[in-house]
Amino acid sequence: MTTHPTSPDGPVRQLRLVVEAEDYEAALAFYRDVLGLPEQAAFSSGDGARVTILDAGRATLEIANPAQKVMIDEVEVGRQVAPKIRVAFEVDDTRATTERLVSAGATEVAPPTVTPWESLNARLDAPAGLHITVFQELLTQEERASLDGFGKES
Repeated sequence: MTTHPTSPDGPVRQLRLVVEAEDYEAALAFYRDVLGLPEQAAFSSGDGARVTILDAGRATLEIANPAQKVMIDEVEVGRQVAPKIRVAFEVDDTRATTERLVSAGATEVAPPTVTPWESLNARLDAPAGLHITVFQELLTQEERASLDGFGKES
């Protein structure tokens, strides 16, 4: 039997997604200035190497089997579009955020759509080659837990 840490301060303190951006300045402006991720730290070296760490709030790692990935693409987009890794950002207003991101250069793949799990999700292709979802929760965790098919694996 696998044991799981019960402390909120388990063995992992942070999930950090590292993305190589060919157009570093454009990607930084998009995610920091348009999406609104606050700058946490920035580092550079004399050889031109640069990195900026943006605070994306609470991080989760969503593990989906192939059937779930297919189902999510069908619900949100109507066809298979997502690569193996898709980055999702929870926002307060999916429609306004989608408009802002498209105005800043993202390509809308699918407009805001209400999902069966009661969130409002939009899909975009964004700078640095990321396929992203912006989503707005329409139910609380407690309300969602009462729906068929929701709960915990453990």
